[in-house]
Amino acid sequence: MNQLIDRFGRKHRSLRISVTDRCNIRCQYCMSDGPLEFLPKKQLLTYEEIASFCQLMTRFGITRLRLTGGEPLVRGELSTLVRLLRQIPAVESIAMTTNGMLLDQHLETLKDAGLDQINISLDTLSETTFRKLSRRDGIERVLAGIDAAIAHGYRPRLNTVLLRDLNFEDAIGLVEFAIERGLVVRFIEFMPLDSDRQWNGSQMVSGEELRTHLATRFGPMIPIDRKDLSRPARDYRFEGLSGSVGFIDSVSKPFCAACDRLRLTADGKLRNCLFGNDEWNIGEVLRTQDGENELIRLIEECVANKFAAHGIGQPQFAPPERAMYQIGG
Repeated sequence: MNQLIDRFGRKHRSLRISVTDRCNIRCQYCMSDGPLEFLPKKQLLTYEEIASFCQLMTRFGITRLRLTGGEPLVRGELSTLVRLLRQIPAVESIAMTTNGMLLDQHLETLKDAGLDQINISLDTLSETTFRKLSRRDGIERVLAGIDAAIAHGYRPRLNTVLLRDLNFEDAIGLVEFAIERGLVVRFIEFMPLDSDRQWNGSQMVSGEELRTHLATRFGPMIPIDRKDLSRPARDYRFEGLSGSVGFIDSVSKPFCAACDRLRLTADGKLRNCLFGNDEWNIGEVLRTQDGENELIRLIEECVANKFAAHGIGQPQFAPPERAMYQIGG
């Protein structure tokens, strides 16, 4: 089959797979604290359907898979899906993004099933701030998940979203926490994907501002060459210190020109951009017999309709109708 190359020459190798829209916390940058309607179980793709679709996508050159939510570990028996994906010969890596609160309970089975890499959200080390930001208790469970990942031989990447009035002052402590454990923390700019539609630029801490702030504590930061431009983080090392830190400047310095990702929602919609509104109903076709030709048509149409950039900051930009937890991070 032809590789998935869009009209701007971008070759697609990565698929992000949301397995659920449910989550056990309510982070302000993602979910509302009010009543939420989640997908009924019957609308979720089964693990077998996801694996079947991934098998097809590898024939187009997709080799990297990432499991997301909501919170992926609130869906039962996730190791079953990992094991099914691990059996696909062309898959090079299977990663997962999690808030870490259930991680220590599941790591052994996930590792045995073949999970390669873990990203863990860590926005603060303070229980008080964690409660304000996530509207739930449980920072000790997140930290236990990080420790468990390290104990099982992983070097999890830590993902942090800063909101200026909530956890901006936590940035230095988070870098120190990561360096002490030989980990990398990556700061992700606050994006217009919250379900409350309260995003505004005044709450976003830009990567440039944060780099200046961190330099006051750690000294000059030196960019690390990016071997793979499709990777979203720009990494820096500290002059004269061990450790490094990453920045995902999705809003202020977007990396759309090298984007190689597609996204599959928990209810079976294929998306070509986190910030887009167009979706292609893969799930409907997966549940029909002899639907491969139609799947191929939808996949190719999805890639062909990908825009050059997400357009945040442009007058015509409108946030996607779905929030982050409904799309998959």
